[in-house]
Amino acid sequence: MPASQSDPHVIPAMYITGDVPATGGVIKQRPEDFLVEETPLYQPAGEGEHIYLFVEKRGMSTLEMVEVVARHFRVPRRAIGYAGMKDKQAITRQVVSVHAPGKKLEDYPMLDHERVAILWADYHQNKLRTGHLAGNRFSIRIRGVSATAALPAKRVLDRLERVGVPNRFGEQRFGHCQNNHLVGRELILGNARAALDALLGPNPAHRDQQSEARALYAAGEFARAREAFPHSLRTERDALARLTHGQSPERVVGTLDQTVRRFMLSAFQSGVFNAVLDARITDGSYASLRLGDVAHIHESRGQFVVYDTVLAEPDLMDRVQRLELSPTGPMWGASMKRAEGVTDTLERAALESIGVSLDDLGRYAAASGEDLEGARRPLRVPVIAPQIEGGVDEHGSYVRVAFELPRGAFATVVLREIMKPAGGRGIETDS
Repeated sequence: MPASQSDPHVIPAMYITGDVPATGGVIKQRPEDFLVEETPLYQPAGEGEHIYLFVEKRGMSTLEMVEVVARHFRVPRRAIGYAGMKDKQAITRQVVSVHAPGKKLEDYPMLDHERVAILWADYHQNKLRTGHLAGNRFSIRIRGVSATAALPAKRVLDRLERVGVPNRFGEQRFGHCQNNHLVGRELILGNARAALDALLGPNPAHRDQQSEARALYAAGEFARAREAFPHSLRTERDALARLTHGQSPERVVGTLDQTVRRFMLSAFQSGVFNAVLDARITDGSYASLRLGDVAHIHESRGQFVVYDTVLAEPDLMDRVQRLELSPTGPMWGASMKRAEGVTDTLERAALESIGVSLDDLGRYAAASGEDLEGARRPLRVPVIAPQIEGGVDEHGSYVRVAFELPRGAFATVVLREIMKPAGGRGIETDS
C-alpha cells in the first residue's frame, strides 16, 4: 500500500494559522514542562463500592499507572476505571476508580510510589468509564525559543480561540512507529500475521524505534526479540512470549489484551478521521456547514443532519461562527450515523483509501461479535481560556501556554499550530 494511503495524517496538510510565523522550539524536556489536569464530569457521591482517587503521575503512561494502582489495591486491572489516557512525558492529574466491594480506604496502606501520588480519595456507586470527563487543562512550556516568541504564539491562540482548533488526533494515538492504525486495520481484515508484523516488525519510516528488537522479530528470533524490547512495551513482549512458545499468529492476536485491542481499533478510526479532516481543511469547509453534513451541537453534544431546511435557517451561520455548531467527521463503525451527499462520498473514499470497506466493517462485527463503536466527532473544538507568557528560569528562556480543551482533544494539535515543526517532525520530545 502506498505511504500516502496508510499515512495517519498526524502532520497537517496545512495549518489554519499558516500566515503566522512559527515559534519552533521543543516540549517535554522535563515532566514539569508539561502539566495536565483533568476536569471531572461529576463529583463522587461519597458512598458506594468504588473508591475514587485523584491521582498525580509523573513520567509514566496511564496504563503503567493503572498497574501500580491495581497492585496496591490487590485487584485485577479490569477493576480500575479511568476517563482518558494522559501523556507519559508529563505531570498529569486524573480521576481513577477502584472497584473494591466491602472495602474501605482504611483497609489499605498509604500508596508509596516515587512517580504516583494520591491527592484525594472518595467513594462512588459506579465505575469511571472512558469519556467521563469534561476536559483537560494544560500548562506547557515551549523551550528552545526566546521569550519574545510569545508574540506570534499569542496571535495563533487568538485565532484558534475565535475559529476553533482542528480536532485532529495527535501523534500519541498512533504509537512509537506511528502505525497503530495499521495494526487496527489488519485486526479488522482478519490478517493476524500482518497485524503482528505491524506491531513487532521493522518500520522503514521510523528506523530508530526498537530497531534491534524489530530486526530480530523479522528474522524469526522471537525470544531474543522479546529480550530486546523495553519492559515498558508489555504488549509487544507478551506477543513475542507467545510466539516463542509456538502459538500461531491467530492465537497470539486472539489473546491480545482487550484494552490494547480497542486502542488499536480506535487508532484505525482516528487515522481515517484525520484524513477526512485534512480534506475539509484543504477545501476550506472544516469550519462551515454544507448540505449533507452531520452537525455537532457543542453545548449538548447532540447531532443532526444538515438538510435544505436547516441551511435556510437565518441564524445558522451565526451559530457556526460563534462555535455553537460544527461539522463532524466519521469514527467509522457499522452503525455510525452517516452523512449524505458529497460529505458521505468523501468519508467513504477516506475509509477505502486505507484498504477497508463498509463490507469489511460488517464482516468484522459478525466474526468478532463486537461492533466497532462508530461515532461522529466534531471537526473543530473550542480553545478555552487561553493564556500565554514568556519567561526565563534556571533552564533558559521559554514560552508558557495554558488552555483548556474539551475531552478527546489533543494539546499537541494546538502546539503544532504554534510551533509548526520543520519537515513534519514530531513535537513530543526534544529528541
